[in-house]
Amino acid sequence: MDATADELAGIVDLFGGLTRAELERALSEAAFRADGQSIEEAAVETAIEEAIEGFALVRYRDDGADGPLLVAGPTAFPSVPTYAEDVPHILDIERRRPDREALGEAVRERFRSELEAAIDDGDEDRLHELLDVSYDVESWAPVELADERRRLEEALE
Repeated sequence: MDATADELAGIVDLFGGLTRAELERALSEAAFRADGQSIEEAAVETAIEEAIEGFALVRYRDDGADGPLLVAGPTAFPSVPTYAEDVPHILDIERRRPDREALGEAVRERFRSELEAAIDDGDEDRLHELLDVSYDVESWAPVELADERRRLEEALE
């Protein structure tokens, strides 16, 4: 089972957020239900990392979980893959409700870090991506990124 970033976001969205281990377990259950096969761990790891890099998944520190949660992020269009709709019943994990303000602040901090790295590296492609992501973040969480967007625009001039 090769899950897209939006499918990963769809799975975590079923629960409100999952730890990385829980997400891997959910993917394994969905793959087994789909075709009786297992998932390729390296492919899952790559898909998760790419989804995080693209802000389709974001990390959120939740004191009630065993490690940071992965939550559907601002660039995701969550879609539940075929055979994954029953995964919440199989895993028996309570639905989580991350604090939107705290989640927004975590994403703002990560965004700022990514912005600094892209400016330092002179990575024009990443700067353009971040400019687009800035609008997604503002519509997704109660944060404002006008100052960061100004820095991005200046760096792109």
